[in-house]
Amino acid sequence: MTPAPTAPIRLSAMRKTAAMTAILISTVLAVTGCTPSERPSDLPDGGANVSQSAPSSAAPATTTAATVSVPAGPPCAVDKVVVTGAAGQKPTVTIPADCAPPAELLTKDLIPGTGPAIKLGDELQMHYALYTWSTKSENQASFGSAPLETPLEKGALIDGWVEGLPGMKQGGRRLLVVPPAKGYKAAGKGNIKGNETLVFVVDAIKVGA
Repeated sequence: MTPAPTAPIRLSAMRKTAAMTAILISTVLAVTGCTPSERPSDLPDGGANVSQSAPSSAAPATTTAATVSVPAGPPCAVDKVVVTGAAGQKPTVTIPADCAPPAELLTKDLIPGTGPAIKLGDELQMHYALYTWSTKSENQASFGSAPLETPLEKGALIDGWVEGLPGMKQGGRRLLVVPPAKGYKAAGKGNIKGNETLVFVVDAIKVGA
């Protein structure tokens, strides 16, 4: 009697199992969008354009370990921060090095507007440039792309914007110097260090719906 072909049968079953496993892995990768060498934790945050990111008050997804060392000395007055550039154009900001960042929110109208004045709850279209005090360099800006659209609401934006923008008129440009307590506090956000003072130049493109 010819022996039963048990070994080939087992080999065939193993091949079928391997094939089914490969199909399952391919299906999972196709759904998640990962390559075999990637894990979900390796992938960057999806889709957000940093130049269009509102200065949100929401807690950061990841905190920034580094914090800013606050220099000693008298706090700077708002007039010590020099802004150049025409209305509608991306400004250049020069942050002084001979005084400490202010502990209070400072505002200054650089170009007076002539349209409606901003109030809480308004829908806004704004261009802005953000500089960080410790680096004295630009961190992000919306100039050159579509303006940022956002409601002026507490909880949706940092307190520096909620408290610093009311009264500004459409068509105007305002300087905001935002202390950490009214910005991203000790946690920081993204590449902005904890306890960072934020310097914004904002243009009010449209106020109201």
